[in-house]
Amino acid sequence: MTEPHLSNHHRGIKSFVLRSGRLTSGQKKALELYGQQYILTYTPDKPYNPLVFGEDRQDLPTVLEIGSGMGQATAAMAKMLPEWNFIACEVHLPGVGSLIRQLVDHSLINVRIVVLDALEFLKMIADEQLLAIHIFFPDPWPKKRHHKRRLIQANSLDEMVRVLKPSGYLHCATDWADYAEHILLNLQEHSQLKNQSMGADGFCPKPGYRVETKFERRGKTLGHTVYDIIFSKIRLGHIPDELP
Repeated sequence: MTEPHLSNHHRGIKSFVLRSGRLTSGQKKALELYGQQYILTYTPDKPYNPLVFGEDRQDLPTVLEIGSGMGQATAAMAKMLPEWNFIACEVHLPGVGSLIRQLVDHSLINVRIVVLDALEFLKMIADEQLLAIHIFFPDPWPKKRHHKRRLIQANSLDEMVRVLKPSGYLHCATDWADYAEHILLNLQEHSQLKNQSMGADGFCPKPGYRVETKFERRGKTLGHTVYDIIFSKIRLGHIPDELP
């Protein structure tokens, strides 16, 4: 499987860092045997259609996972929430192969994969189609001069908010304090988003659906703090009391 074509006309913003990685034999086999079953192909003239999950699932809540990495969290959530659909957006092929292996091993039918820059894919989704967007541990780009490389920016947020259903939500998690502040500031400035935090610092407790991966546990042993940031979309004239 070749690397996807990834255009970049978002003023320097991408949802990923394209890095090389060696496919294990298991990942390669998963891609070859099951790639067509799980990976969706999209072009601007072929927009996202909820029917990709089947007629019996087209009206179920759907979550976009931007940057699903090696797939542990996505597969665990899909197993925990069988009545939700998950779209995993990931361009790192070893991660895609790893996720497919887990989907096959657990016979999960509620996940589809898009090997495409998430900002490109968002443009192919009609208004108010998604219950939620999850961005767990995005590449931090910690230096000040890298601010345009960070995914959470005003123009990318407009696209995310557009595809969320009324009272849908956006959930980010990061273990970089500087990036957490950057995300929090940008979300607070968006007129259609409301922070779900009850604390003075603006961060939320980790919800049960965001499972703790081995990478997160390893980071915590090194003293890293994980920041959960959850904002809901404001229905015109209405501020929701709680998440769906």
